[in-house]
Amino acid sequence: MSSPNVKVTEATVSFSHDGETLHTFYKLYGNLTPSCRPLVALHGGPGVTHDYLVPLADLAAQPAARPIILYDQIGNGRSTHLPEKPAAFWNIALFVAELANLLAQLGIAGDFDLLGHSWGGMLAAEFVVRRQPAGLKRLVLANSLACMEVRDAEVRRLYGEMGAEDAGVLLAGVEDGGPGANTEEYGRTQNRYFAKHLCRMDPMPGPVGYSFEQSQLDPTVTSKMKHSDAGKGWDIRDKIHLIRVPTLVLNGAYDFETDAVCAPFVRGIEKVKWVRFAHSAHMPHWEERERYMEVVGAFLGARVDAGADGKGGEV
Repeated sequence: MSSPNVKVTEATVSFSHDGETLHTFYKLYGNLTPSCRPLVALHGGPGVTHDYLVPLADLAAQPAARPIILYDQIGNGRSTHLPEKPAAFWNIALFVAELANLLAQLGIAGDFDLLGHSWGGMLAAEFVVRRQPAGLKRLVLANSLACMEVRDAEVRRLYGEMGAEDAGVLLAGVEDGGPGANTEEYGRTQNRYFAKHLCRMDPMPGPVGYSFEQSQLDPTVTSKMKHSDAGKGWDIRDKIHLIRVPTLVLNGAYDFETDAVCAPFVRGIEKVKWVRFAHSAHMPHWEERERYMEVVGAFLGARVDAGADGKGGEV
């Protein structure tokens, strides 16, 4: 599928935080108009960039001509980098405040939809729970998680399915300090794991690789967020009931965000629909791009009062 022929605007908004003025880079596909609700997308990581989410621009070319907003979170990509900041600076509250500021600066806080992918889904859930944004109409939690402990257990299970030798190499790379992650053997083994559970396209799309490369060029956010309130102990399961907007939960059949990882959202949100993509891992917006846009576009365009029963299945 080719990229949609829509207007693209690149700009920054200022973000005042702890007495400093920072800048958030964003990319707008389409035009912001009162007649069409925009979708704001939150990238994963923490520490990568918006670029791997560019297929979402396809939604701007659908008949609804929905504006799509992608942005680089603070510390990433073309937004302000702050490598000198201590670990305590990097926390969920920072990114929640940045998102609230972006919505306000763009004048869309009163009417918008939100999609969070992976870590972006964690951020989206925290934003909704903490801020209860009145203008949010629809929420998409894409390939995300409700509890870090559950997700990590599922990842270790998937490691085990690769065999004892590969599992040992991968586990050595994720232990505290991760000395095993600096070896060539780990890199080769991780690539095999990613080919099964991150993105099953061969070759992997260029924007996906580019986004991950950015986290290596400046690893500040990736490294410091591991030890923040979004790290190992993160768990939002007891607050999921506070997500009251219609919500679409997505994952892939080969995703490391497995059914068990997504299940708390499906059980805990009253108005919820769950869809699993049968031929995808963690990136169905690439792996099953056309069908993904159909599913997300239909959900965003459906009647807000059309109840969802929490049931779903592969597509």
